Amino acid sequence: MPAVLSPAEAARLAFWAAAADRLDWAEKWHTVHSMAPADPATRRGPDIGWFEGGMLNAAVNCADRHVAAGNGEKAALHFEGESGDRRTITYRELTELVSQAANALESLGVGKGDRVVIYLPVLVETIVITLACARIGAVHSLVFGGFSAEALRFRVEDTGAKLLVTTDGQFRRGTAVPVKAHADAAVAGDNAIEHVLVINRTGSEIDWTDGRDVWWHDVVDTQPRVHAAQAFDAETPLFIMYTSGTTGQPKGLVHTTGGYLTQASWSHEFLFAHPDPAQRHRDVHWCTADLAWVTAHTYEIYGPLSNGVTQVIYEGVPNEPHPGRHFEIIERYKVTSYYTAPTLVRSLMGWFPDGIPAGHDLSSIRLAGTVGEAVNPEAWRWLRTQVGRDALVAGDPASGIPMVDTWWQSETGATILSPRQGDAVFKPGCGTRALPGVAVDVVDDDGARVPAGTQGNIVVTRTGPAMARTVWGNPERYYSSYWEKYAAQGWFLAGDGARFDEDGDIWILGRTDDVINISGHRLSTIEIESALVSHPGVVEAGVCPTYDATTGHAATAFVVPLDRSVTDSGSSRADLAAELRAHVATQIGPIAKPRDIVFVPDVPKTRSGKIMRRLLTQLFEGTALGDTTSLQNEPCIPDIARICATR
Repeated sequence: MPAVLSPAEAARLAFWAAAADRLDWAEKWHTVHSMAPADPATRRGPDIGWFEGGMLNAAVNCADRHVAAGNGEKAALHFEGESGDRRTITYRELTELVSQAANALESLGVGKGDRVVIYLPVLVETIVITLACARIGAVHSLVFGGFSAEALRFRVEDTGAKLLVTTDGQFRRGTAVPVKAHADAAVAGDNAIEHVLVINRTGSEIDWTDGRDVWWHDVVDTQPRVHAAQAFDAETPLFIMYTSGTTGQPKGLVHTTGGYLTQASWSHEFLFAHPDPAQRHRDVHWCTADLAWVTAHTYEIYGPLSNGVTQVIYEGVPNEPHPGRHFEIIERYKVTSYYTAPTLVRSLMGWFPDGIPAGHDLSSIRLAGTVGEAVNPEAWRWLRTQVGRDALVAGDPASGIPMVDTWWQSETGATILSPRQGDAVFKPGCGTRALPGVAVDVVDDDGARVPAGTQGNIVVTRTGPAMARTVWGNPERYYSSYWEKYAAQGWFLAGDGARFDEDGDIWILGRTDDVINISGHRLSTIEIESALVSHPGVVEAGVCPTYDATTGHAATAFVVPLDRSVTDSGSSRADLAAELRAHVATQIGPIAKPRDIVFVPDVPKTRSGKIMRRLLTQLFEGTALGDTTSLQNEPCIPDIARICATR
């Protein structure tokens, strides 16, 4: 006999059923949701199902259906290359290009269930081939185009991919950077790759393996622009997203089609669309993430495109050829929603210490958002008042654009916590509360809710349809990483520390392994970093725990100074370090003062903008480094190691 649902759970499932109805389904589902609990005996995570029996095609929902609705001539993508080339793709053209690429994939022997690894920068073709995989039921796995050959090799071999899609090179920081050589090295070993599909982006000279390597312009551009799409079961795997853990190899999280697309589409509209549906045709969305990051999957590919939104995609770095490149792009395309990482905001603050020059017209901006890790209050205020300066009201410190300060993870697939556009009060750096359809709590190790002001573990007590179903090839790791600790309650352990404030809103405090215990005082690394970044002489800061014989842990701060000459002057270093320690003591308390302050040119960050604090600990203590393949700025590691060794 089916379990009797509580009124609250019945309402939650009705909510998600209505959200799913926003999509086009070839066949309606018979069961909204099922979940068999995690099994400690077999060490298996929960068996999660959403919209079972339903059939749909993700690519059709992101392209074809908008053409059928009469919106084929609407711009889907405004592409801007770092070198200045531009291209606008309508929804009609997107449908044709995806159909063409789907035909090409099938001609290369790729079909439903086959894995395709996509090793590309932010290009129109990257979105096209991603949707083409979805169109034919192939499982895509995007890899950041700046990753090393070894990082790519692991993903190629772990997925058992049949096809690798890459490019001859990419434009990065004003130069053409080789890419194909990394791809060649990655597929040189024992793997299932049959073909390497290559885009001619930079015209660079490359090695070529006849029979294996094929050009995009030969194989894709010659195909018909019509393709008969097939519907797939809602639980058909859509993509594998690799996320690095603090230990071990990256985990390949498997997301399925119907549930993921439902939550991506609904949450994008809820968070970013104009509150008045009659005004949404003017929305121009820009998520600045690299397409290989889960944020881009949800809020740069599947979310916006399923909603028929116009959006910007940009190939390059934000300071090429000058630090105001992003503001030029906002002006050119009249961007209305700007969604970015706190680390980029802090970089902009450093590049524009006196604020964004008045010559930039940012009046189109209606809201801004952050993602990746908890945003420092100082960066939050800068983003709201500088990028959103046209919404400021003289004399009203609470004025400005709405701030969508999102918290979620690769595992959840879509936003879990965020303020809403219509909130009367926005708290800098606060995730506030759960979105409709999901539920969270902050609990201690025994599962009891912690009181306000006390750090605990944030858990998702009711997951959404976009939740990852397993770890590719390793279901036991899915259980041990996320479900084992609270298996009895059926809760997902996010791995982040959090606390409630007196209003019941939730503040994210960073990874639970990023807590510093100084003489019994538990201090969040993010809180200390926020204090450091609020100092006008600091661009970026990463704080990590290091061993101290007296206190157990000490706080060690790696600081990127605004004045880069500080790193070369002993007296300047000492003066600024003393000033920063005093500043932290004033902001938080003497217990939080960093014992050591190391001035560095950059701090190691993942593609999602998370500072890899464990690497900082390892670099400072001179111990063996863990996995660095997920870094966006891996070349900074030798510089930091040298600075630590010569202290």
